[in-house]
Formats: sequence, structure tokens, C-alpha cells
Amino acid sequence: MALNFPNISRSYDESRKCVRFWGHDGTLEIAFFVELEALSKLQALPRFDEASILSAFDRYRARIIGVAATLYRRHRSGSYRLVAADF
Repeated sequence: MALNFPNISRSYDESRKCVRFWGHDGTLEIAFFVELEALSKLQALPRFDEASILSAFDRYRARIIGVAATLYRRHRSGSYRLVAADF
């Protein structure tokens, strides 16, 4: 099966300084973490509060999911950390 993202939920993980979201490949759930530095590369963040961070994620969701799918195709794992260099 192919990786898909039917669940639109995402959450800010302050301790890891990233936004967490999930993809699915059949019955497997794959965790993805987008670092704040990567989000800042996509959009300058005027504030580093949860609302601003999640808004930036939502605005660039399609691009982020594209990068996530590419990383998944290269190497299958249970979780992935998306960094600025991935964008």
C-alpha cells in the first residue's frame, strides 16, 4: 500500500520543538516530526507560539506531506524527523 495522510490532526510538541503528524501505510501508523527550523524556512515565524507554529504547518501542509512521502519512499521506518535541509 502507499503512504497516505487521512488524519489531518497535528500537534505542537514543545519539548521536541516540532510539529507532530501521522501518516498511514495500510495498518501501519508512521509518526512524522517537523522541526521549527524547517517551518521557519517555509515561512518566517513572527512568534514562536503554538498558534503561529500550527498555522504555518497548516499553510504548508501539502508541501510538508510531499517531503514526508519522499522520505518514506527512500527508507521505510516507524518515524521521521523533517529538518530544514529537507525543504
